[in-house]
Amino acid sequence: METYENLLESALEKMPKKLHERERFQIPDVVTEIQGNKTLIRNFADIATTLRREPNHLAKYMFKELASPGNIQGSALILQRKLTSRLIQEKVNSYVKDFVYCKICGEPDTKFVKEGRITFIQCDACGGRSPYKHI
Repeated sequence: METYENLLESALEKMPKKLHERERFQIPDVVTEIQGNKTLIRNFADIATTLRREPNHLAKYMFKELASPGNIQGSALILQRKLTSRLIQEKVNSYVKDFVYCKICGEPDTKFVKEGRITFIQCDACGGRSPYKHI
């Protein structure tokens, strides 16, 4: 009869190696289009859905951070100035850092919870709560 350690080693050898190093949460790359003096973020609705956030909240953040007025039209966000996709991607990443990832455990499984007049970012993974930074 084989020992537990030998059985464990043989089982680990038979397991497939990881084919892809991939996180379970990936922020979509922004797809932009310049039209005159306007910049369109074509996949804005997909980004908001992936982040599990209201499109209006994300749009308000983008308007403030990019210092540009704009509006949501269908699944696209229209910004009233020319911007590079790299700059827009940086702002989306900073939004994720500030409003999506848990400040305690670092997981993206968060949601906004309002109690009275105070809003918290609550983590479904660890149960932690952190204050919400208003835009």
